[in-house]
Order: sequence, then structure tokens, then C-alpha cells
Amino acid sequence: MTATATTSVAEAAIERALGALDLESKVRLLSGQDWWTLPALPQIGLASLVMSDGPIGVRGIGWRPDDPSVALPSPTALAATWDPVLARTAGRLLGQEARRKGVHVLLAPTVNLHRSPLGGRHFECYSEDPLLTGEIGAGYVTGVQEQGVGTTVKHFVANDSETDRFTVDVRVDERTLHELYLAPFERIVAAGAWGVMAAYNGVNGFTMTEHSGLQHDLLKRDWGFDGFIVSDWTAARSTVGAANGGLDVVMPAHGDPWGADLVAAVRAGNVAEEVIDEKVRRVLRLAARVGLLDGVPPAVEPGDRPAPLHGPNVARDIASRSFVLARNADQVLPLDPTELRRVVVCGALADDARILGGGSAQVTPARVVSPLAGLTAALPDVEVTYAIGADPRPKLPAATGEQWSPIGATLRDADGEALYQAELGTATVRWMGDLPPGVDQTALTTIELTARCTPRVSGEHQLSINGFGVFTLAVAGTEIFDGPVFDEDQDFTVAFLSPSERRFPITLAEGEPVDVVLTQRVPEGMTGFVGFSLGHLEPTADPDTLLDAAARAAADADVAVVVVGTTEEVESEGFDRTTLALPGRQDELVTRVAAANPRTVVVVNSGSPVLMPWVDQVSAILLTWFPGQEAGTALAEVLLGMAEPGGRVPTTWPRRLEDVPVLSTTPTDGTLSYDEGVFIGYRGWRAEPLFPFGHGLGYTTWAYESLRIEAADDAGAPVAVVELCNTGTRTGREVVQLYVGPTEPDPERPTRQLAGFTTVTVEPGETVSVRVPLAARATQIWAGQWRTVPGRYTVQAARGVADVRLTATFDVTTN
Repeated sequence: MTATATTSVAEAAIERALGALDLESKVRLLSGQDWWTLPALPQIGLASLVMSDGPIGVRGIGWRPDDPSVALPSPTALAATWDPVLARTAGRLLGQEARRKGVHVLLAPTVNLHRSPLGGRHFECYSEDPLLTGEIGAGYVTGVQEQGVGTTVKHFVANDSETDRFTVDVRVDERTLHELYLAPFERIVAAGAWGVMAAYNGVNGFTMTEHSGLQHDLLKRDWGFDGFIVSDWTAARSTVGAANGGLDVVMPAHGDPWGADLVAAVRAGNVAEEVIDEKVRRVLRLAARVGLLDGVPPAVEPGDRPAPLHGPNVARDIASRSFVLARNADQVLPLDPTELRRVVVCGALADDARILGGGSAQVTPARVVSPLAGLTAALPDVEVTYAIGADPRPKLPAATGEQWSPIGATLRDADGEALYQAELGTATVRWMGDLPPGVDQTALTTIELTARCTPRVSGEHQLSINGFGVFTLAVAGTEIFDGPVFDEDQDFTVAFLSPSERRFPITLAEGEPVDVVLTQRVPEGMTGFVGFSLGHLEPTADPDTLLDAAARAAADADVAVVVVGTTEEVESEGFDRTTLALPGRQDELVTRVAAANPRTVVVVNSGSPVLMPWVDQVSAILLTWFPGQEAGTALAEVLLGMAEPGGRVPTTWPRRLEDVPVLSTTPTDGTLSYDEGVFIGYRGWRAEPLFPFGHGLGYTTWAYESLRIEAADDAGAPVAVVELCNTGTRTGREVVQLYVGPTEPDPERPTRQLAGFTTVTVEPGETVSVRVPLAARATQIWAGQWRTVPGRYTVQAARGVADVRLTATFDVTTN
């Protein structure tokens, strides 16, 4: 059956189903029945539709410790690959994961822009550039939907920071809105996205869930979007305003302003029933696409889905291709294992890798390979030692590892009977949504986390409760705490994203097992949000002693690898950053180690830019973002030259905070003004940054030999043809970047903007020619509509916005 015929069949079935529904049934279909699902309507053959968070992994709708999730690298890492084809592969894997977990719609990707590096959710967005963001996002969406799983492109629109995100009104002029913030959404909608998520914030005086001008007029009418618009969770705050403002689905059931109130509004004439019908059509169309409407073939038949992918392999490949070699003085990298006798690895995050950011993007993978574990495994004949040096973690890490085994969780009722039991790899219990299958949420009274610790060292250990609620902690049968762990003034949402901690010193003896039991008393009605952990820290020296030990270990090593980065208290959904400085004494650690060993390699484990006051003191810097579950494996392959560090920075990294063009994320009197207009990121930089947009080195060298501009292609855009040669001794991967700007400076327009890019892999000595269509928008501005600006334009073929290799010009005229 042809795609057109399938569409025709689906639309006819949608109209039949719609005609069989009364008003109450129609309205019921437009709201969540719980936290993650829409209701089934058996009378029309409609099954329940399931949604799940999933930018880097599919969590599913509840707690299933027996069903872990693949954890891919962060969205900033995916964008750092500059590879839409690889983004499509990531999407295919996540679509495959969604199908395995019974999920029909993935709440991703996040395509808001990196307006300010202080944005708390910076790691979950792709880039400061709308073209790069749009192309990576389009690849991701295409891959997910090739599995017959829907996507929701979010957060529409201008949700570019977290401070007061529920109430802030973003003030942005129409030109800036269209040229920057709407552009990625437009590109991905054109690629066929099945869903869009409306943001919490307002834009120019209208809350986004009620913004008819952007949701109905622009998105649905002008762009021809035929999918559904779902609210961000609890973002819909009105009945009539949200209904008439273009929103189609309100999530979740909690706090739903529709239901009976919407039925009443229709009957009172405040909302036309035709408006309801159009929303229902869009929901039924989504259901038909994902195979939930009887009698309608899904958009992707099972036999047409891509071949199965191996999650860990995909995670490793994305990680290694996202790593940015930002500095490589004296070509210290790649390391030659045959020349290594002793390697020292420093930093708390070397052993406790940050693989993802905080908030709704969190998932639990089956395993995590830390940098220390990855390097140790890859260098079996080399002495790899570990020195913590500095620990930036303000909270104790969850108990895990060989000394903590077994770890288990038991859900109990009021009589103490077990409702569910599970073995855990880490002493953490966390879920958003449903309880495990078969567990009655009204019966759940306590959650018991049990663990046996066999200490590796004697002395004063630290245990902690990290969570929100009322807990009891017992060690070796003795209760050492019973009471609340929370700040009474703290909002619940904030508490869930950034829970409180209570610590308890306890003396343990090496090799003597001790049983630890942490029990939470579950508040009535709060079974859908549970998150707590048992933390542990072995006896450790004071911070100065740790720094001294790291410096001594580095002095006796052939190479020192220092892993630094951020923590969940720094980068997370729910709040913005206040500084770009590394937390704790990590800067001092790098300085001390570099002074002791001239061959110091710094691995930066953060999802977003950080400051590097020591940049000129170290031999090499590798930006690894939040690298996902295969972090250590990918790191070892790149450091040892088994893989190329193929990434380029998708956002500018500053040398000093005060040099950043846009820092403001805090509203004034409820509004956040985008006064900088179109000059964000590299478009607005005046000072020299640390790592310019598009920067990234590799393990070979390149000669850009020629650039010419050919006449417009079928789409009306000129094509840049670049010849380049791999002049090094290794096969290499290059990201060819094309920037376009008016030859005559125009203070109202950026000097240049990314207009196209492509990636090539080239053998040593080989010359290749690449053709890159130049985006028409590079010669246009928004003035009520897209208007081409005639004149002469300069094209730059570059290895980054500040590393221009060739230039050419072309002329633009208007018809």
C-alpha cells in the first residue's frame, strides 16, 4: 500500500472514530489519565497511548529495576559530532528502546538554544546555532520515528533558561524569534515530527500553552504541522485559554484544567466543539501512526523498521565521535601504550563519572564504565594508579561496588508484607510514575533499601540519606536515625530534583560485613514520585593531603590524566547556574598535577562550558561532555588513538565569564528580555573566547585546497564546493564548516553565520571534494516574512568560526 493510500485510509478511519464519540469522550481523550498515558476508548478501537521522557535514554513509565535503560551521551555531545546521520542512529536506538518498553511517544528532543552558558538545562539542548540544532534534531526525530515511535520537539518556544520557568514572560522581538528560536522547530517540523511540546514560559505576554499566534497560526497553519501539541507537565493553567490557544493535550492528570470544565465551556459556547474535534483528530492521527487505532496500518510496519542496534556500541560510538580535542600541545595525544610504564588518574569524577545531567533526562543503565575503569581495562600491562586529589561532590555518592553487595529494595504494605522485591546495582530507589506491575499503590506504606557493606578499610566512614521524606536508618541492627529529611520551605518539585542530605559518621572495620537498612515511610498519595539513596564515603584524608598525594603520584607517572567536571547540583533541570567555575578545588588539582608532570591531560566531564584558568599549563584538554554509560571505554579508545576525537564544540567556550555576550537568565519583574536580539553565541562575541564555536583538533592535519561557489541548486541555494586533503599520517575525520555573511558590514546582522556543514573521513594523503548547499536563510532576514537581502556575500570554508581556511564571494539579487 502506498504512503498516500495509507494516509487516506487513516484519515477516513479518524473521521469515523471522531463521529462515534460524544463530547465527554472527546474531551476525555485530550487529558492524561495518569502521569504518562492517555486513556483508551474501546468503543472506537483506540488503545492507551504511552509517553516517556527520553532525550538520552527511555526511562519508561515506572520503576522497573529489572529493565534498565541504555544511557547515550548528552545532547550537547550529540551536537558536538556535527553528524545528523549519527543523530539518526541515536534516534533509531531510542525508538527501538521505546518499543521494547511499551512506549509510543518519546518526550524529546530538546531544541532550545544555548542563549546563555548559565542555562541549567544547557546540557539537554544541542547548540547555540539554529542551523546545527535543527539538523541534529531532524536526524534524531527521523531516527526515532523510523521505528514507528512518535517524538515531541520541545520546549516550544524560548524556554532557554530555568529561573522562574513556570511564570517567566520572555520578551523577544519577532525578527529574533523567527531567525533564531523558532528556526530549529521549523526545520524539524518540516522533517515530519509527529509532536511538539508547549513550554512553561510565556512569550511576549502570552503563556505558551495559550499562545494562539504561535501554536495555531504559525505552527499549525503557516508551517502545516499536522501532529499534536502536548503541554509540558502541569504547564496548562486554564480551561478556555488553553483550549482556544492551540494546545491539544494536557498532561498529566494531576492539576488538569480541562475534563468536566472543558465540557462545560463547550456547552456554554466559550469553546467551539469544532475546536475540540480538531484536537481529537490530531490525537487520533498520532494514535494511528503508532499503531493504536484498530483497522489502520501504523505509519511504519514492523517489517519496515530498521535493523536492531546494540545499545552499548551506539553509546560508545557517539561518545568517541563527540569528544573534542580542544588542546594538544606537543602532540601528547594519542598516547602510545608501548611507551607507558605508569599512568596516574586523578579526580573524584574519574571513578564516579558524570554520565548525564539532572532532571527529567535521568535514566538508569545496566552498567557504567568510569574513566578509571576504562583506562585500567585498556592498559593491562601498564600500572594505572588512582589519586582522588579533589572531590567536588557536595553530596555522598550512592553506595555501590564490590564492597556493597548485595543491595536490594522491598516495597511493603502496612502489615510489613512484601509487595515487590528487586536486586539493585546501586543503593538508589527512584521513579517518576507507576509502581512495578502488580503493586497496589494504595497499599504501599514503606520502601526498604537493604545493603551489606564489607569495608575495604577501617576507620570512620560516612553514610548518608539523600532524599525527601521521613526515614529510618539502621546499621547492624541498631537504629541511628528516625525522622524527616527535607526543608519544610522547599517546593516539592525542587526537592525531587535536588533532594536534601543527612550524614552520619560510623566506625567500620576492614573486612567485617555489616548490614545497613534504610526505610522510607511513603506519604499517602505520593507513590508516583519517589527518589532517595544511601550514600557512602570511605575514610579519607583532608583536602590538602589529597592534593599533595595527587601531585606526588603525578610526578612519578609517564602521564597524568585528570578528570574534572560538574555535579548534579551544578547542571540540572530546575535551576540555572550562577558561575561557570568548576566546583570544589578541581582547578587547584589541575594546577598542582600540571606543575608536577608536564604531560598532563585534562578530561572535562561536563555537559556545558566551564572556565579553565589553567588552560595554558596543561598538555592536552579533551572535552567529553556527559558521555553516557560507555564513558570510560570511549575515553580509553580516544586517548590511546584507537578512535579519533571527532567532535567540534557546538557552543562557544569562554575564557572569562564577563566576556560572554549573554548571561542573563534571571527575570526582572516577571519578564526576561532578549535585548541582545540575534547576537547570541558566536554571532555576538567581541572578545577572543577560549574555544570558538566549531573548534576541535584531531590526530591528523588538513589542507584546504580550493573553494568555489556554484549556481543555485534546485532549492534555490548556491552550493559551496570545497577540496581538502588529509596531509597527516593517520586516517582522519573532518567537519567542513561553511559560514556566510554580508561582504559590506551591516551592524544589524551577524558578521557571519553557519550556512552549511558536512563530515568526511579521509585516508592519509587523500584529497576529496565535498559539496555543501548554503542555507538560503543566511541571506535573508525576517521582516513580517522572509525577505532576501540583495548584495555581495562572503563565504568562509573553515575548521571553526575562528579558523577560516578559504574564502569566496557570490552575489544575491532579488526577482
